[in-house]
Amino acid sequence: MLSEVIAEQLHHTQGISPGRSERRSWDRSLPVLARDLVEAGLGGVEMLLEYRLPLTSKRADVILAGVDRHSGDDAYVIVELKQWSQAELYEDDADLVIVPGMGDQLKLHPVLQVRGYCDYLADFVGALEHRRHAVRGVAYLHNANDLDIHDLYDRVEDEWTRLFSQSRRGRFIDYLRAQFAPEPGAPAADRLLSSAVRPSKQLLKVAAAEIKDRDQFVLLDRQRLAYGLVLHAVEKARAADSKQVVIVTGGPGSGKSVIALSLLGELAERGYPAQHATGSRSFTETMRRHVARGSTRTKAMFEYFNNFTAARPNDLDVLICDEAHRVRETSANRFTRATERTGRPQLDELMAAARVPVFLLDEHQVVRPGETGTVADIRAHARSLGLAVHQVDLDAQFRCGGSRAYEEWVLRLLGLNGEDPGAWTGDADFVVTLAESPYELEGLLRGKLNAGYSARITAGYCWRWSDPDGDRLVSDVQVDDWAKPWNVKGDRAVGDAPPSALWATLPGGFEQVGCVYTAQGFEYDWNGVVFGPDLVYRDGRLVTVRAASRDPALLKKTVTDQQADRLIRNTYKVLLTRGMVGTAVYSVDPKTQDFLASLLPDG
Repeated sequence: MLSEVIAEQLHHTQGISPGRSERRSWDRSLPVLARDLVEAGLGGVEMLLEYRLPLTSKRADVILAGVDRHSGDDAYVIVELKQWSQAELYEDDADLVIVPGMGDQLKLHPVLQVRGYCDYLADFVGALEHRRHAVRGVAYLHNANDLDIHDLYDRVEDEWTRLFSQSRRGRFIDYLRAQFAPEPGAPAADRLLSSAVRPSKQLLKVAAAEIKDRDQFVLLDRQRLAYGLVLHAVEKARAADSKQVVIVTGGPGSGKSVIALSLLGELAERGYPAQHATGSRSFTETMRRHVARGSTRTKAMFEYFNNFTAARPNDLDVLICDEAHRVRETSANRFTRATERTGRPQLDELMAAARVPVFLLDEHQVVRPGETGTVADIRAHARSLGLAVHQVDLDAQFRCGGSRAYEEWVLRLLGLNGEDPGAWTGDADFVVTLAESPYELEGLLRGKLNAGYSARITAGYCWRWSDPDGDRLVSDVQVDDWAKPWNVKGDRAVGDAPPSALWATLPGGFEQVGCVYTAQGFEYDWNGVVFGPDLVYRDGRLVTVRAASRDPALLKKTVTDQQADRLIRNTYKVLLTRGMVGTAVYSVDPKTQDFLASLLPDG
């Protein structure tokens, strides 16, 4: 009977083929869970294994689907299975956990982990709209005794989540009986799997509420771990009058800015001096517009990296450096007076300004010469100051439909991860297509725009960028007889074209082609990318052509060919990873277009 139950549950794995380590974990954990269900008289409850949370790459270990014992409605219990035999709180912090035998790496409290899954599922699955009560969560440490995890119970219990150990197996079985009726759960499972997914909450559409109402976003796993680690570091630094540095790394759409805004809101509520800073004018101005909405006081929370040259040491408790890959060698620019050019590293200014400087970055998004926001640079400078560094690497994907496969495909295409390009094998949650012409590219995206999606076209910086001709933009981006203007250069709208900093977010931006400096940091549903002659297919691989670039930053003699090559590849990495639903590409170079066609046979 038990083997039949397990076999039946393995049938409902959403097509997942677990890796060897995952399979070993399942082999140990699933018989335990299946046995408990059978003993509870609930052999008909469905087990959805490795359930992928909508619009992310995160997976819940198991979702139990069945019939609510009391109401008769669909009911779901998310089970986070842990192999841990021991665990303890980290320095009495109720959010962070240390697991003996697994090194010094901090873990998120498993109850917080599963609670985040419950909130996220209720927030994004249409079948659960207005039915938060239908989703509950359990952290099941089936190898641990109570005495070995006793202080983890400080984080439970609440209405929605529970923690059970081997010692409490009987209580777990009683809990299952209290949740589910002894009826088949297949209909509930089918409704969950076939439910429509509500549109993703784009960062800038809800950022205004984020400062005051942090329930707009649900932080998952390592996002929550990074969030908790920063708050822990702040409390410790305040109590000990000390400094610590936190680094959070992650690719496009991994949720770095969500963490930043969540932290800013929490710190503001606690009354701790904190500010948000970036090196991107577009990103900062958009934050000021959408978050501050005219409030001078709130606008002051959003600054630029070069605003801290005269900051007093530790004037802030926390400085959140978002898009930290944009940190430059120094804060001096062409407008800086000679007497003020101290040569002081910008990293030193940022680290000095706060007790806990936080750096959120993606090293593959360094697109300008002089940008030094790398993990190695930050760690080296912190070490020179004698400061402790904590690092969290985000492993989820929230942009690109949650498709980790697409992000990895882009890295291979551009030669950024040491692997050769490969064919796009598809992902049910993300569309990649090749347009046969710029007209087809624009037509596809305009159709999506008319259907209610957001959409933008971007291109490599391979065309001149003219000043406006009166109240009209010049159509500089020309491919044969197709032509469109670049986005506005400055801070004032030109006709119906929005200011540069708001190109990605305001109506009218679709009618211009965006460059990397206006697209970086933003997202839209549908993404069109025109490959210029600065990245072409020759002799079996994509090569960069520096001479084809019109980017003034690459015209400087101080930039080596090797640096230019990396910056061009990183530019296309940024451009290709802005979309949340799909990306369409087109190359002006015939050989490159043929190469892309060979990788996108269904394009």
